[in-house]
Amino acid sequence: MEAVSNIAEEKLLKHLDHVLNSKSFEGVDRLKRFLSFIVNETLAGRGDQLKEFTVGEYVFDKKSDFDPRSDPIVRVQAGRLRARLTRYQLEEGANDELLIELPKGRYVPVFRAREAGLPKRSITAVLLERNTVLVVPFESQSSDPELAYLCKRLTQDVTHAVTQVEGLIVTACGERGLATVLDHAVAGIQPFAAILIYGSVQLRGSQVRVTLQLIEGSNGKYLWSHTMDRPASKDSSALQDSSALQDEIAQLIADKLREGFSEHGWKRRDEEAKKNLAANNLYLQGRYQLEQRTEESLLLAVGLFKKAIAEDSQFARAHAGLADAYELLGHYGVLAPVEVWTKAPTSAGLAVLLDDSCAEAHISLAHVRSTQDWDWEGSENEFRKALDLDPRNPTAHHWYAVSCLAPFGRLDEALDSMQVARALAPLSCIIACDCARVHYYRGEYDFALEQCEQAIELSPYFSQAYWMLGFIQEQHRELEKSEEAFNRALELWPRSRRSKSGLARVFAKLGRKKEAQYLLKELEQLSQVCYVSPWELASIHFALGDEASGFEWLKKAFKDRSFELITVKVDPHFDHLKSNPIFHELASQLGLP
Repeated sequence: MEAVSNIAEEKLLKHLDHVLNSKSFEGVDRLKRFLSFIVNETLAGRGDQLKEFTVGEYVFDKKSDFDPRSDPIVRVQAGRLRARLTRYQLEEGANDELLIELPKGRYVPVFRAREAGLPKRSITAVLLERNTVLVVPFESQSSDPELAYLCKRLTQDVTHAVTQVEGLIVTACGERGLATVLDHAVAGIQPFAAILIYGSVQLRGSQVRVTLQLIEGSNGKYLWSHTMDRPASKDSSALQDSSALQDEIAQLIADKLREGFSEHGWKRRDEEAKKNLAANNLYLQGRYQLEQRTEESLLLAVGLFKKAIAEDSQFARAHAGLADAYELLGHYGVLAPVEVWTKAPTSAGLAVLLDDSCAEAHISLAHVRSTQDWDWEGSENEFRKALDLDPRNPTAHHWYAVSCLAPFGRLDEALDSMQVARALAPLSCIIACDCARVHYYRGEYDFALEQCEQAIELSPYFSQAYWMLGFIQEQHRELEKSEEAFNRALELWPRSRRSKSGLARVFAKLGRKKEAQYLLKELEQLSQVCYVSPWELASIHFALGDEASGFEWLKKAFKDRSFELITVKVDPHFDHLKSNPIFHELASQLGLP
């Protein structure tokens, strides 16, 4: 409590109000309530009572039977709150005199004055430092001492390697970690560096993963990211050949810096300036239409991408956009798979052929390989290439999470990837919806519903947000609310087969079988004149208790490679089928472990 006594309470409350009303805390009412509660309780002298149960009861309205051991809501939200505070302190609050911090494992905030630094840098200093790099100590994300020692050696080897790059100035960092360095760099406090080199090492089963990153020193933006997996020794977490890996990493970073630096500083690709302006404008309009995720907007996107290609046939990103549009038309049940199977991979493959350095091209190809080919290894390789090329591309993180990591059951990684996507594209409704999807797969229904609410706040007319809300509420047995959500989704997109199917399932589960059967018949008749995903029809039959018909339609869904099937491992909607040998045989076609 020493920090509290040294800083006037009035000053702390004024700072708290500034934080809560910042852009960093927009649209996160629960986190604002969380922060306000723990700060005010601490200032009132009740910090010793801030336990997980107390926070759950007063902030998240948990009842007296709340058990933090089985419900991690407080711990998860505390992690999100720390991330928001860090974001605020690095961006809007970079020059604030006060800091509010929430130490890991505790719910009592710490208040402290920002350490006084050296004077802000001048324009002359910026010009002098533009070819300056700083190697931040590599961090071990495991408790094993051998990995900590490996991090020290990697830091030394990388430092030595970059000193050999002609034209670079390498500055000392000491033992400060990435958060401290970024805090100083973004605030304009020494030490200065144009580029920060950072890495982490993590033990993942029998593999050791090394993550390497180049970060822009002035604003904390990622310029490049790369991961490497190597087998660990059988009797320890040490690498089988750590010396070779150290040399490889040092050389890789040195080569990347040689490629990226020039006498004028870090090179930035400005592809748009080199492209046909009309083609680029059409491409950007197509991307905007893709984000809307309606039948009309997706078809319009196809036309816009085709026009962009007509303007510039060598425009790789336009071909990638066309591939994405066809893929999404298939996923949303607008086009039959036979119409998509050749068009999407052809456009994605051509995009890569035209420009292998185009991240969007590799994203499109990765998406095709996972959702259409069920080639999981090939998909992950393409996603990694895309992220190496453009680590700040939100779609790369988004689709990597939902179409590659989640199907494998790697839900922690999927959530991390989705959170990065949200940070990169905070106004994207579809990314907010798919954040909800990943929380739903993890069984975190409260968080999933919160993400849906945020998506609706971003755009009250975004039909997919209501579809996702109804989908989650259906599984959570909030059937009346689910009915309302599906009805609203249908108001916004009347031709949506997915929303109509969801409403039919809810009717069946509410015992309103005649209404469910009416919608089922309507969809079956519609399937005679346009495409309706067999999965939608199968799910209604299962909800009505007709397993025989359900499995007949499910077999057709596997034959069509319906998009929904890639999540059979993690989606609770499939749980009631998993004991059936027919389902087990069908699911084996996916090739998932």
